[in-house]
Amino acid sequence: MGSMLVTGARLAPLSLRASSTIWHWAPAVPIRSCQSSAHTVQLVLQKKRGFEVIRTPPINKGLAFTLEERLQLGIHGLLAPCFQSQDVQLLRIMKYYENLRTDLDRYIILMTLQDRNEKLFYRVLTSDVERFMPIVYTPTVGLACQHYGVILRRPRGLFITIHDKDHIATILNSWPEENIKAVVVTDGERILGLGDLGSFGMGIPTGKLTLYTACGGVNPQNCLPVLLDVGTNNEELLRDPLYIGLKHRRVRGKEYDDFLDEFMKAVTDKFGINCLVQFEDFAKDNAFRLLHKYRHKYCMFNDDIQGTASVTVAGILAALRIIKRKLSDQVFVFLGAGEAAMGIAHLLVMALQKEDVPKPEAIKRIWMMDADGLIVKGRKNMDQEKEVYAKDQEEMTSLEEVVRLVKPTVIIGVAAATGAFTDQILKDMASFNERPIIFALSNPTSKAECTAERCYRLTEGRGIFASGSPFDPVTLENGQTFTPGQGNNAYVFPGVALGVIAGKIRHIPDEIFLLTAEHIAQEVSEFHLSQGRLFPPFTIIREVSVRIAAKILDYAYKSNLASYYPEPTDKEAFIRSLVYTSDYDSFRGDIYKWPKQAMNFQTI
Repeated sequence: MGSMLVTGARLAPLSLRASSTIWHWAPAVPIRSCQSSAHTVQLVLQKKRGFEVIRTPPINKGLAFTLEERLQLGIHGLLAPCFQSQDVQLLRIMKYYENLRTDLDRYIILMTLQDRNEKLFYRVLTSDVERFMPIVYTPTVGLACQHYGVILRRPRGLFITIHDKDHIATILNSWPEENIKAVVVTDGERILGLGDLGSFGMGIPTGKLTLYTACGGVNPQNCLPVLLDVGTNNEELLRDPLYIGLKHRRVRGKEYDDFLDEFMKAVTDKFGINCLVQFEDFAKDNAFRLLHKYRHKYCMFNDDIQGTASVTVAGILAALRIIKRKLSDQVFVFLGAGEAAMGIAHLLVMALQKEDVPKPEAIKRIWMMDADGLIVKGRKNMDQEKEVYAKDQEEMTSLEEVVRLVKPTVIIGVAAATGAFTDQILKDMASFNERPIIFALSNPTSKAECTAERCYRLTEGRGIFASGSPFDPVTLENGQTFTPGQGNNAYVFPGVALGVIAGKIRHIPDEIFLLTAEHIAQEVSEFHLSQGRLFPPFTIIREVSVRIAAKILDYAYKSNLASYYPEPTDKEAFIRSLVYTSDYDSFRGDIYKWPKQAMNFQTI
């Protein structure tokens, strides 16, 4: 069977199936909103034919195939006799999308598009990231995970079960792509604020990797979502005939640890020691333990601990730009003492130390409450992370009492405790501070500690608010309008991943997340700060991610963490040359002629 050629701008080999190969390109041009434009033509091998072409999402163009391409690829007649540009395809998708009634329906149609035409899918997302972010990720992805057994269309990612122990390398070989540079993995035990969803949690790694591409420009063919199924303790799922995972209680202890060890080794054996592994939505005890266990051995990070910490500290630093005060002037009260809270507190201590605050003094400024109340010294069965922040204080179980005692300048909710920031707490915060900083970060929206509207109204418009999931703008009776900041980890992990992949960074120290936080805070314009926004608009998220990646790359070379050589002179330009584009590839035969004399037929 003959070969086809793809025109593109920059070539990088990409295996699609064991028996066939294409070559993938990304343009060495400035990032844009994925509009169509001309590229330098280079010839790229394409072996697929017929139905295989239009059933392969990375190369399928639907009605955007030219007549020449349809004839050459053997798909003429398989498509309607019509030729549409990607702009027209985008319009068609949007007209259908806008007629859908629920966000879950919108999620389903976008995932269906991703399974059919990958480049058009990312063109849709990048056409309005701020609009589509809440659909492809939080809060809608939480709802999608809860209904995963019903909405599942085409499996995405790898499901690796505890019964596959000693054979994980074989499972990894089932994945059709070879050039994997980033893996997002979960065991489904703590999905957002929804708890143990087991194998229904696959929506999280697939959603995260969608944002790797939409927000960071990481090539989707270099990404692998993984669900580690060790069972579930969710009794409702164990009784659900539509549940798609193992129907037994979670495996714990040594068997679980050996399973994770084998997984990490198998990933790096197959994809290389520089393959990034992002841990996502593991329960608190496992999250901290596995981070400490693997962080110096593998290229990995935990987004719930380190990513949440980075975006939260970024929001706090941006808020300090509004009130024109230093971090060392602040006192913090946390509602929640899980992985997110501990990660934020740890990064705050690092940031305070950069302002020459001694570590013991920095820790004194951070007060924490969990389900049992204020974390105090002498409490029984307290884990090591909480012990660091334990106060020499009487036990207190009321957040209102703690707020009155401490008089914090910042309160941070990461407990998935709906409405926990009561009217009284918000009024008290406004009485202690001219500009109280109030972060209700729990996901999804239904779990937020307070709404944006309540925060602004009860603080008379003086509150500086951020949330984990989006809230609509709020207009007060006096005419003031505020646009709430959304502390979405998507500001962090796509840029971090892009920088780590580009520099082939071996390990990811916490300094990278503090550096990222500082940069995000500086990306917020004075105009957006005046509106109450603490984060840059998602309309420029690709640019923000590229600049974060360049900062990380610069730090990595200075700290001897990068293994890509030679070191790029212009790091930002180097990063841009790697960024994925949703522009379609062009396919045509490599047709040419020999000299006329050489083509003469021999005669007798």
